[in-house]
Amino acid sequence: MGRREFESKIVTGQWMLSQCILLGWLAAGSAGPNDDPPSCVPHFLCWIGVENQAVYLEALQELAVRVSGERSVDAVLQSIVLGLAQQPSVALARVWVSGPGDVCGSCRMRDACPDRTSCLHLSASAGASLTGERWSRIDGTFRRVPFGNSSMEFCPSPVRAIATDRTGQLLHVSACSQWAHPEWIQQETIESFAGQPLVFRGETLGVLGVFRRTLINEQEFGWLQMFANQAAAAVANARAFSELDRLRQQLESHNAYLQEEVDSALSFGRIVGRSRSLRHVLQQVDDVASTDATVLITGESGTGKELLAREIHERSRRSQQPFVRVNCSAIPREMFESEFFGHVRGAFTGAMRDRPGRFQIANGGTIFLDEIGDLPLELQPKLLRVLQEGEYERVGEDVTRKVDVRVIAATNQNLAEEVRARRFREDLFYRLNVLPLALPPLRARSDDIPLLATHAIAEVSKRLRIPAPTLTQADAARLQQYDWPGNIRELENVIQRAVILSKGLRLRLDIALADLPTAATSAADTPDVILTDRECRAREHANLMKALQRTDGRIYGAGGAADLLGINPTTLASRLRALKITPPKAR
Repeated sequence: MGRREFESKIVTGQWMLSQCILLGWLAAGSAGPNDDPPSCVPHFLCWIGVENQAVYLEALQELAVRVSGERSVDAVLQSIVLGLAQQPSVALARVWVSGPGDVCGSCRMRDACPDRTSCLHLSASAGASLTGERWSRIDGTFRRVPFGNSSMEFCPSPVRAIATDRTGQLLHVSACSQWAHPEWIQQETIESFAGQPLVFRGETLGVLGVFRRTLINEQEFGWLQMFANQAAAAVANARAFSELDRLRQQLESHNAYLQEEVDSALSFGRIVGRSRSLRHVLQQVDDVASTDATVLITGESGTGKELLAREIHERSRRSQQPFVRVNCSAIPREMFESEFFGHVRGAFTGAMRDRPGRFQIANGGTIFLDEIGDLPLELQPKLLRVLQEGEYERVGEDVTRKVDVRVIAATNQNLAEEVRARRFREDLFYRLNVLPLALPPLRARSDDIPLLATHAIAEVSKRLRIPAPTLTQADAARLQQYDWPGNIRELENVIQRAVILSKGLRLRLDIALADLPTAATSAADTPDVILTDRECRAREHANLMKALQRTDGRIYGAGGAADLLGINPTTLASRLRALKITPPKAR
């Protein structure tokens, strides 16, 4: 080794020794601008120590600027701990954020938690372990820290005390002998801990903690406090941005849903008809629309239950609020809660972002539960709760939400029979059946068929941009002779087919009706076939029995079998006696 190299190493060793002594002096808290360094520190190195502290302060300021630019809470917290962990001598940086109590049953600190509704959640962690331990994990021993002043294993529960008192703490290992894991302190050569509360506008958002392998002086502790204040503002801003993003997504979902509803709007556009049975239903609509009571609409498929529900909504005080339709028969069992109540990001595989449920979208308005009879029995209690209490929780979230909606349900099934067969909950049935409305089938309001057909021709022709063909009296009579088991929906399909085939000329009902399964065998369309008296009585018997079944055996009054058939109750009673039909007792 040459002389010059030997002298260079000596100088380098002296500089490193002096620098270590200077750092110890600074860490001891005696590094004020007017303080003198120890005699063992060369004076030409004094400005270096002050400059190092300036560099540390500048690094915190740069980190604060970087953190303030983040727009999500997770990004803010990660930037905080990663930035602090890169500072000299910092072993570990962690952030606990205030949140609801969620793992109280398995939390090791549950006995020391006086109020299990909220606690501190370890939300971000970063550092460099000397033993190879992964410090980015947030599911360790101190993943939850309770609020309050009770003592804890930790020395002496600084994180808890910091959050409760909203006052920072600076602890040196040499002055504290009751650390929860002293072997960890020794292995990682930890010398000090500094913690500061994250407080914004009087609200404690969490706690910032830093473990360092050198002593933290009072000046650095003060800088950490200033940084914590800026970090708290960044967390609050990120939460505000997240809330704005959530509201934006909800608005987008709402708009997308409304657009779907507009695209699939009913072709008829409004209720058409002047029959006695329909007028009776519309009178009931006027009575129930002004209330917020739950309505159960019953009727065969295709009778216009959704159209009636919309009419109720449009005449109610909620008409300016959303009308949300949910087809209960189209929702898979595993997606029921998510569809009805929504979910948070990460609640299940594929949940890439928060999604509002139909009840949340309908808040303040009306939700229409179509095909409610198809709702699986095991899922009915969850719907019953929101109907009874107006409360629900999104999937993956333990926050109970309130909702204010008007519920209108519809079914083509006899729910009373389903209750007796134990396929539908009795309590849910009574909760839905507050104001029942029974829509008559199209065959029971044949007088309305010409009006409905004329309206359908106009709507279809306008949509197809072709001249509207004329509906003749013969065409109307032919339509009235058919039973229409598919009701208005089937009539609409027939009219649309006939209009397309007519090409703006005469309405081609002959071709449109030829494909109907019962058209070819209908007695009305085959004048050569004469029914015997026995056959006529059998048809009348079947029709009367169907009316009695639909009204649960009730003959008199609004919605009774006589009202449904359009005849006087005494006339119906005479026909029942003549056919030896004993109506079941009305319930």
